[in-house]
Amino acid sequence: MVTGAGSGIGKHVALALARAGYAVILAGRTRTRLEETAALAPAPSTCVPLTVDVADPASVAALFEIIEDRFGRLDLLFNNAGTNIAAQPLEDVSYDDWRRVVDTNLTGAFLCTQGAFRLMKRQRPQGGRIINNGSVSAHSPRPASAAYTSAKHGMTGLTKSTALDGRPFDIACGQIDIGNAATDMANHIVAGTRQANGDVIVEPVIDVTLVARTVVQMADLPLDANIQFMTLMATKMPLIGRG
Repeated sequence: MVTGAGSGIGKHVALALARAGYAVILAGRTRTRLEETAALAPAPSTCVPLTVDVADPASVAALFEIIEDRFGRLDLLFNNAGTNIAAQPLEDVSYDDWRRVVDTNLTGAFLCTQGAFRLMKRQRPQGGRIINNGSVSAHSPRPASAAYTSAKHGMTGLTKSTALDGRPFDIACGQIDIGNAATDMANHIVAGTRQANGDVIVEPVIDVTLVARTVVQMADLPLDANIQFMTLMATKMPLIGRG
């Protein structure tokens, strides 16, 4: 299952998994976008669109009931659904915007992880893999990004706890931290984005299909091996060093 499969990284990862032979549940809020993703798959019938609001516990619970009833098991979850707000000073971030980012990016991943964890423990053979879409923001923030950065730091804690708690049940959990993939969410990067010293520069980006290939690589490992953390970034982006 791929959350946020109607656009961006989720869409490309879902299609890459389908090309690699996976049957893929496309999860997201907008069914028409999920159906558009499914139509691009080599065998559209192997991609099943299911609507969900990952920030809503009842919606997530209903989704996993459908998965268990229809498929009987879940072998892979890619927690990808996410959102962001415009860059703004920390003191100006509204409570509603904070909640929207944290509820989607972190609480949504937690709720889906809970659902997957319960099913992966019950199913036979037991176990499965969870891959979380972190961000280079899980290591180093951009200016004026308190909500997004906090959620992504929280994702790293969720990844570590899931990996540890999943050991007795053959549930592996890893995280991919992506820097500057060329998606709609990254449009501000190619237009010029503010740096820690106040400068505004255009940063390099990478093809989003490279992210999809990397997630498939992580997914294809046997459950006794795990890529715990993977950072995939534009080589020359100003993350490493001092700008």
